[in-house]
Amino acid sequence: MSDPVRVTHDAVRRRFKTSGPQGEGFLTYQVFAPGVLDFEYVEVAPRFRGRGVAGRIVEAACQHAREAGLRVVPSCPYVAAWFRHHSEWHDLLHPMDSP
Repeated sequence: MSDPVRVTHDAVRRRFKTSGPQGEGFLTYQVFAPGVLDFEYVEVAPRFRGRGVAGRIVEAACQHAREAGLRVVPSCPYVAAWFRHHSEWHDLLHPMDSP
């Protein structure tokens, strides 16, 4: 992907999103418990698929969680798989989801 992916946080709608001429992508979340976010669902437009956009959205959401001192529950299958391949983010996992 030649254009950098810019991810924004929409706290009102509880989502991290990116958009561009090829479509949009987003990650939705809920507050699981105080200090814990449940990353529920990731979706990207068909033209974004296979270009790493979903992973960049998850990484931006994780960066937000780290900066805010939050933990993460990866209930979305894509997010759970992403965490399995990115051990550098395992410190964010809620204890019930740690490897």
